[in-house]
Amino acid sequence: MLALAVGIALAFLAIPLVALFTEVPLGQVPSLLRDPAVRDAIAVTARTNAIANVLIIAFGTPTAWVLASRRFPGRSLVVTLTELPLVLPPAVAGIALLAAFGAGGLLGSDLADAGIVLPFTEWAVVLAVVFVASPFYLRQAIAAFESVDPGLIDTARTLGAGPARRFARVVLPLAAGGLVAGWVLAFARGVGEFGATIVFAGNVRGETQTMTLAIYEQLETNFDVALALGILMVVLSAAVLLAYKMIVSWRRSTSSSTSRFATSPSTSV
Repeated sequence: MLALAVGIALAFLAIPLVALFTEVPLGQVPSLLRDPAVRDAIAVTARTNAIANVLIIAFGTPTAWVLASRRFPGRSLVVTLTELPLVLPPAVAGIALLAAFGAGGLLGSDLADAGIVLPFTEWAVVLAVVFVASPFYLRQAIAAFESVDPGLIDTARTLGAGPARRFARVVLPLAAGGLVAGWVLAFARGVGEFGATIVFAGNVRGETQTMTLAIYEQLETNFDVALALGILMVVLSAAVLLAYKMIVSWRRSTSSSTSRFATSPSTSV
């Protein structure tokens, strides 16, 4: 009975992926991906995710360090706030962004007065990706910073290293594996983003149409192109997942090696 349940579960997960790769001849995939709409969608996805990931790392890293290294009233509330987009329905995330930055929104009027219009532009795609993907980076980064041995930071302090130098020379190298793992997860979430993007940025080819939105459009116009894009995203997702697992495995082996090294003097006495 147990084997049957496992078999059904694995079949349910595998059959759709197998079907995706068999519905269109793999030899036709490269030519289908040369479709102008596909190339535009790939370019928009690459461009917006590159900018979004720079913003996530630039602002998320110091935020994660503060939340990991300091205890202050309301910290739990702040951490919960950073994690909330993880459980929000994507469409709700898009509506929230519209309510904040849209015309007549909380900040939209002031931005419009300054000549800045965000909704239904490429920057709206960037903001949507940052909003939904940054919690993945923040969670991993906080955990990575919390795993750094405070004794090493104190040692650097006694040797005269200032806060910036301690962070750059001690904390960042030790937390690097966790930060990269967080970035991989954020990247994967950003590339696959759909709901918040279509609500806040629209689906304009060459401007706001990402790969996932192109699949949605091609379902009605050219199913083979949608399949080819789906295959590309499966391959990309598999590569990202493999990279994440390799990083996690490397972190575990490094951590265990460090632990053995740290305990070896006491065991030899």
